[in-house]
Amino acid sequence: MEARENPSSLLQRHQGVTPPWVPLFYDSPLSIHHGDGCLVTDDEGKAYLDFYSGISTNLLGYNLPEVREALIGQLNTGVVHTSTFYLIRAQVQMAERVARLSGMDDPMVFFTCSGTEAVETALLLTTEYRDSSQVISLRRSYHGRSFGALAVTGIRCWQGRGLSPLRVAFAPGGRRRGDRAGMDDAAYVRSTAEELEELIASSTPATTAAMLVEPVQGMGGAIPLAPGQLHAYQEILRRHDIPLIVDEIQTGWGRTGKYWGFQSHNVTPDMLVFAKGVGNGLTMGGVVGRREIMSALNVSSISSFGGNPLSMAAATATLDYIEEHSLPSHAERTGALLLEGLRRDLADVSWVYEVRGMGLLQAIEFAHPGSADPSSRMASAVQERCRRAGLLVGVGGAAGNCLRIMPPLIVSEEQARQGLDVITAAIRQSAADIASSVSNRGSSWGTTACMTAAPHSEVSDDTR
Repeated sequence: MEARENPSSLLQRHQGVTPPWVPLFYDSPLSIHHGDGCLVTDDEGKAYLDFYSGISTNLLGYNLPEVREALIGQLNTGVVHTSTFYLIRAQVQMAERVARLSGMDDPMVFFTCSGTEAVETALLLTTEYRDSSQVISLRRSYHGRSFGALAVTGIRCWQGRGLSPLRVAFAPGGRRRGDRAGMDDAAYVRSTAEELEELIASSTPATTAAMLVEPVQGMGGAIPLAPGQLHAYQEILRRHDIPLIVDEIQTGWGRTGKYWGFQSHNVTPDMLVFAKGVGNGLTMGGVVGRREIMSALNVSSISSFGGNPLSMAAATATLDYIEEHSLPSHAERTGALLLEGLRRDLADVSWVYEVRGMGLLQAIEFAHPGSADPSSRMASAVQERCRRAGLLVGVGGAAGNCLRIMPPLIVSEEQARQGLDVITAAIRQSAADIASSVSNRGSSWGTTACMTAAPHSEVSDDTR
């Protein structure tokens, strides 16, 4: 059996060779040794129920026989890679399936290695198609870590210096704060639509390349767009002949209760980008869009690794399993059980500002009692306590004050209830710890911090 290295030794080696801007969860970072289903085991032999799924990437959990056998079958051919200069049968077949599932008229598909690369490809194609470098994105959005993807990301703490090959304007997302706090859906949609109209009229050139939208703003803290908001946006975009790109990297393949997040909004995008879950852990991403946009590039372009045979084998098996087991419907049911339970069981906890999400993409936002001031320390404390109780969850949000909940789509109702109980207990105990700490020391508790910052550092929650 493989010898397991002491976690502190591995952490020291990691810190010696890994840039300091790559964050790790937990005070004592975790190394996962093996997994099965929704369970993982760390290097020290402790088992956990995984409610984070590798940032939503292990869509079917771990060690699924159907995916494992598909990978072994491809490995047995001896062909792991060829490149886009050759025909790849599984790639063509998968592209045909993605095109059908997109709901678009006459779409074309290009495969990439990641969501970031998919976003870059979509931006490249739409800027060529419209002969414009102007893009509209949403506040509190996240689209990747490359130059163009960071430019259209609406969370300041991810942006670095903000240098960009694009001109970017930011429209409202789904977060109802300030003057819009307390608005009902209809009023919020009217207000945000009016702001988008004004933004296009006053802050963009005559031609805009595209608008890029997440149906649920995942890294922002699982913030769903309001019912009708994306439809209202697309109506405006159509009047101005601006293509709509929907970012389905975290929402796609059934996680929100439908194959695509946009299907809850009565729209058909001009282009969508996907990645993460469909490879069930293997490098996989892509773009599907209207033929005229996808054909707009007037030079040759390739992807060395996008759509490689091994990733296509995993994606084919993953999509087969999703369809055969009706996992979008399962995600809708199990997600509702979890979301309703969290709202019910946490209704009296003053540190819980909001519980939100769609399907199995959810978050709990923490703020100081009686205010909207975010508390990242509460989120971190709850995450640590969940780990001690055998549950893995994420932390995110523009201020690092959201607990992110994204179990694999195969999670059972029993496991959902188990996770619900652990999260509820962790939040209540953390709230009690805070009350005790404040009472004993008479000090305030909790600062705001982006997860990319040093632990417990203070950063502004002001975002684009």
